[in-house]
Amino acid sequence: MTDSLAPPLSVGFVLLRRFTMLPFAAFVDCLRLAADEGDRSRQLRCHWVFMTSAGQDAISSCGAAITPCTAFREPTEFDYIVTIGGVQDEHDDVDETAIAYLRRAAQAGVPLVGVCTGVFALIKAGVMGGRRCCVSWYHHGDLTRRFPDIEPVADRLFIDDGSRLTCAGGTAAADLAAYLVERHLGKAWAMKSLHIMLIDEARRGDHPQPQPVIFDKVADRLVRRAIDIIEQHLGQTITVDELARRIGTSRRNIERKFREELGVGPQKFARDLRLRYGLWLLHYTAKSVTEIGERCGFADTAHFSRHFRDAFGTTPTAVRKTAGEGAAPVDPFFLHVGEHGLS
Repeated sequence: MTDSLAPPLSVGFVLLRRFTMLPFAAFVDCLRLAADEGDRSRQLRCHWVFMTSAGQDAISSCGAAITPCTAFREPTEFDYIVTIGGVQDEHDDVDETAIAYLRRAAQAGVPLVGVCTGVFALIKAGVMGGRRCCVSWYHHGDLTRRFPDIEPVADRLFIDDGSRLTCAGGTAAADLAAYLVERHLGKAWAMKSLHIMLIDEARRGDHPQPQPVIFDKVADRLVRRAIDIIEQHLGQTITVDELARRIGTSRRNIERKFREELGVGPQKFARDLRLRYGLWLLHYTAKSVTEIGERCGFADTAHFSRHFRDAFGTTPTAVRKTAGEGAAPVDPFFLHVGEHGLS
């Protein structure tokens, strides 16, 4: 912005349908606390606007509404346009007005920020070509399946790639906001925000993402790296040789380490994890058994059903018929390791 009276940092928020509340709140509260003395919330050093395609209230994934919102404003009014994504459902209508606005902002040279699944919208807008893309480990599989030409990064909190910044979401949105506040206003203002938010210090963009709690019982560094790769590729089979190559060791060594740490080899561990993912999908999605088998990396429905029966003593079809009855299975991303391996 060129007006000498304008705030040093101006941010336009694009709030997509069913956007996630936590990363939005973390980001905007960091701006709010840096904008004024104490907790007075005046937009002095920072300015922000909430935008939706027609200026309607923005409804979050938890049902809370953000108001007032405005229709999309001239992109060059802002230093950054931050897109907050929401629950991913491929059957949802794409907000074409928002996608067109992001394209226009990119053409105008305004830096774009994709927070949480907001990066999906940036990809749909065609503005992420040749760029690195940060995404939560939880959404890594969805992104690679839907956008195979994009290579996401799921081992860090956020990426600053010049005019494109992407963030894994969650509390990492506060880290990214503090990073921008420090850039424009200085470190003291960034730290002021974080301390009031009861955050000790800003984490760097390359700080590793917290991983599923299965890691709590895994001490070996190579095994942890291997599990990270396996979890990011639940929809495909990675050979043990390829796994060993990617973590810089031998097949024999990684097989030995898996057995020492988890009581099973890497191949069985990966298959068990994919089966548990399939079990979760049967309970919590409407996808067909065939679709789920493919999504879990099995060659065909018969292959999936055979291994599923061996693991759980029943068939995927039987589980689908009783889905929603009784206790639900654990989310596969939060498995734990007991004395006898994966459980």
